[in-house]
Amino acid sequence: MALPKDYLERVYAGVLGKLIGVYLGRPFEGWTYEAISQHLGEINYYVHDRLGVPLIVTDDDISGTFTFVRALEDYGYDRDLTPAQIGQTWLNYLIEEQTVLWWGGMGNSTEHTAYLRLKQGYEPPLSGSVELNGKVVAEQIGAQIFIDGWAMVAPGDPEYAADLAGRAGSVSHGGEAVYGAQCLAAMEAQAFVESDINKLIDTGLSVIPKDSVIYTMINDIRDWHAKEPDWRAGRELLAERYGYHIYGGNCHMVPNHGLMIFSLLYGDDDFQRTLMIVNTCGWDTDCNSGNIGCLMGIKDGLAGLSTGPDYRGPVADRMYIPTADGGNAITDAVTQTVRLVNTARAMQGMGPIAPKDGARYHFDLPGAAQGFMNEDSIEARDVVAISNVHAPDLSAKGERLLALDYAGLAPGRVGRVETATFVPSAEVNAHFEKGGYALMSCPRLSPGQTIRARALADSGNDSAVDVSVYVQHYNREDGLDVLEGAGQSLAAGDSAELEWQVPDLEGYPIAKVGIQISGTGSASGRVYLDWLTWDGAPNVRLKRPYKLDFARWNRKMSGMMWKRAWVNGLDAAKGRMVFLDFYPETYRLIQNDGRGLMIHGCRDWTDYQVSAKLRPHMCKAGGLGVRVQGMKRYYALLCDEDSVRLVAAFEGEDTILAQSIGGWTLGRETELALKIEGNALAGYVDGKLVVKAEDPDARYAGGGIALISEEGRIACEDVAVRPL
Repeated sequence: MALPKDYLERVYAGVLGKLIGVYLGRPFEGWTYEAISQHLGEINYYVHDRLGVPLIVTDDDISGTFTFVRALEDYGYDRDLTPAQIGQTWLNYLIEEQTVLWWGGMGNSTEHTAYLRLKQGYEPPLSGSVELNGKVVAEQIGAQIFIDGWAMVAPGDPEYAADLAGRAGSVSHGGEAVYGAQCLAAMEAQAFVESDINKLIDTGLSVIPKDSVIYTMINDIRDWHAKEPDWRAGRELLAERYGYHIYGGNCHMVPNHGLMIFSLLYGDDDFQRTLMIVNTCGWDTDCNSGNIGCLMGIKDGLAGLSTGPDYRGPVADRMYIPTADGGNAITDAVTQTVRLVNTARAMQGMGPIAPKDGARYHFDLPGAAQGFMNEDSIEARDVVAISNVHAPDLSAKGERLLALDYAGLAPGRVGRVETATFVPSAEVNAHFEKGGYALMSCPRLSPGQTIRARALADSGNDSAVDVSVYVQHYNREDGLDVLEGAGQSLAAGDSAELEWQVPDLEGYPIAKVGIQISGTGSASGRVYLDWLTWDGAPNVRLKRPYKLDFARWNRKMSGMMWKRAWVNGLDAAKGRMVFLDFYPETYRLIQNDGRGLMIHGCRDWTDYQVSAKLRPHMCKAGGLGVRVQGMKRYYALLCDEDSVRLVAAFEGEDTILAQSIGGWTLGRETELALKIEGNALAGYVDGKLVVKAEDPDARYAGGGIALISEEGRIACEDVAVRPL
């Protein structure tokens, strides 16, 4: 089926609806209807501030939704993608007991159970089946909470969306859970071309068995809605017939799916009212609200999100996707929208879209902010007002850009707007870990890369204004220091392309990138940010940026953000010991079983070289990875006591590209280096080229680096990543 003309904007509305719904429901997830009514009342807007928690959080509903659908991209956009391949996507992007899922244990968390089944070698659909895991475990809600992406790549094709949702759901679930996922996926896909709620429900029913509980329950809810106008009275009927007291486990599919259908019917086709009902009713609030928010966003578009209070402003497109692909963790709704749209286009044989020549921040969708906000300091607050506007006649590349209205710029005062490129703060990350979903990530921007931006001064400005790019990077105390880069003075109507290569920061990661404004005459005016991006290979030395001070360490645990710049998939990470600072070496790699990776970098790194001095204490093998695309996809230079080899790793299997006899010696420091350019790899040991090869299959076009340990312990002092 052809993609709708407004497909890009409708997907964006669906992504935003998902985020808004999750952020609305997450603070009181699992509360009962009675507790919500007593302590919060009707949920008409965000309540995070009333409960003392952040608005933008890590959450499995978001992470899983935008991670598992990447199986299509990773397997060549094959419309016949198999459940087994989706299962491999789980193993590639998930880090056990660290990312995406609720790791509640075998038989308690359905998704954790499925992950363990996959590790044990059970292929989907057996891995999630009722036959293997039992009816109660298999029929929990997780099959449904991750399906929005599958629906959004199948606009107007509900049968195919349901088919994809069934394949994906079978990785971890079975029975009624898969039916609920298929029903909702079909409704969301059809919502691109149909706006009537009852017709969408008919579409959902058409793809599931008529003798299923889900099918019967939906018809019961429709009957109640026709007879009972009071949604609170209707909720009592639903709770009595299909509540948690009947359908057990932690979050069963049946009651929660029922709440979604119920809220759609009683919501009077209004975004705010629909989400108010589904959240006020309780149970798995963030899951239900996220799915319904996505459906309503797709159905009614961006306009539908704006009929009530300002849900979009506080969110500013921000989202987190912590996985083994750490460079994708700090992201935004626009970026993920373009990824989904390009997935659908590729599946139809169409080329990708690349707004403003592929700029990372292009703002070319209505209301897009892509995380840009005022600098978070008292001095800078409210100096700049941010809005997304139609491009004035200043030769902007796209239809929209970011308007920065500045005021109060007394001499020496600056206004800054910025967006995150890494973990926002140690304190925020600690809150995420306490809540069960850590924000594991790598910095998106690194020293050595070149920032480029295009700024324009409004033609109505009455004086020139200075505009420059800048970064904020972490320091020894895990605070942030500002480093200003390239700038230019812009008279009214002028434009400029700014360019600045980020210098060495002594191992401290970059947390934010932004635009700084300082007045030279008038204290108010308007500047437009057309786009901002960066490119090039990193030029960075990853190391402990200070000398150990054990007395100081005992007083206060700080200065750890440089270490959190790695996504740690080693066994030792499970106890958080990797982030302690009492080991004498900078990095201690400990892997109990099989192969573990500690990953740094981004998918857009292509040609570069990495080097490190490794001291194998006791291990089966170890080495360096390049173009790392998760736990199961990368190139590596591996050493043991007998050999050195270049391998291409895929789905847990190594293809040996080249091998040399003679390896490293346990207890002795060995310098390894690995270069990659195009499809050619070259491995060096103590400065000598020992293996080289080309990958004829050109498996991986880009990705970060990894330190690798296989069954044992390896010490590493520092790591250098350089351009060729």
